[in-house]
Parts: sequence; C-alpha cells; structure tokens
Amino acid sequence: MKPALIFIISTLAQLYLFVMLLRFWLPWLRADFRNPISQGILRLTSPLVIPVRRIVPPIGRLDTATVIVAFILQYLTLLAILAIDGHMASIAWLSIAAAIGLVTLSLKLFTFAIFIYIILSWIAPGTYNPATAFISMLVQPVLRPFRRYVPTFGGLDISALLAIILLQALSIYISTLTPLTF
Repeated sequence: MKPALIFIISTLAQLYLFVMLLRFWLPWLRADFRNPISQGILRLTSPLVIPVRRIVPPIGRLDTATVIVAFILQYLTLLAILAIDGHMASIAWLSIAAAIGLVTLSLKLFTFAIFIYIILSWIAPGTYNPATAFISMLVQPVLRPFRRYVPTFGGLDISALLAIILLQALSIYISTLTPLTF
C-alpha cells in the first residue's frame, strides 16, 4: 500500500509543480500571456502564488513568490513521502533535496516540451493553435544555441535531439547531487 500511496502523492505533486514551474519560466521566456494555455497556468497557480506575492515582491523578472511556493510544495512532498516510508531527514537535507528536485523537474519540463515540439512538427508542421504556439515559445530559447552551432543534415534538424541529450545528462548529474534517495 505504501508504494502506491507514494506514487500517487509524488505524481500529483510533480504534475502541479510542472504547472508551477511553467509559471516561473513564462516571464523568463517572454511568453505571450494572452495565450489560453498561459492564462490557464496563471489561473491554476494564482490561488497559492498571489497571497505570497503580497508579502514577497518579485525581483525583476524573478517571480520570487512562485519560487517560494514551488519550493514549499516540493519540500512538503518530500516530507510526506519520507513520513509514509518511515524515514526522517534533517531540514537542511530536505531543503537541498527540494531545491535539486525543482531543478531536475525544470529540466524534465523542457525535455518533455522538446519531445512534444518534435512530435507536433511531424504531425502538423506549420499549423497554428495555442498549444503549438505555447510549446514553440517554450522550446525556442533552448534550441536556439544548438541551432546556431549544429548544421542541419539533409534538411534534418538534429538540434532538438542534442538538446534532449544534454538536458537528460544534466538532469542525471544534478539528481546525483541529492542527499536523499528513495
């Protein structure tokens, strides 16, 4: 029963944290906040972020309230998982694990977005809808450096593949830094 409960808690928390991290990345990526998906992200996360923002203002484009809420959610998720599993950890270890978890979730978010971008380019190239515009807005800043230095091979753009490999390698490396293992 414990593994199933841990799976449910971690999956639901990660899904909501993906949305929370999207909210964090939207200003950094200069997102179109009129996009319906951006509006949905703001609507889903505002109940937790807006009260914190009244206390902690943003610093430039850094949405500190979103970072704080995401960190607290990740921290509480780890704490709940450890409690269910019957383990304990210090506040410092949990804090480090929560911060590393948020970084790896961000890397996974961009990896998933690139996969979706690739699939959409195969299925419906050149079409427009809010979802494709949102995914494109999310992945273009990540792919731009790769496209600058990696040539296309016979019309095949492998920059997305190289970006995924680098993001996965970085995610694996960063996840080894966590003090907690499950």
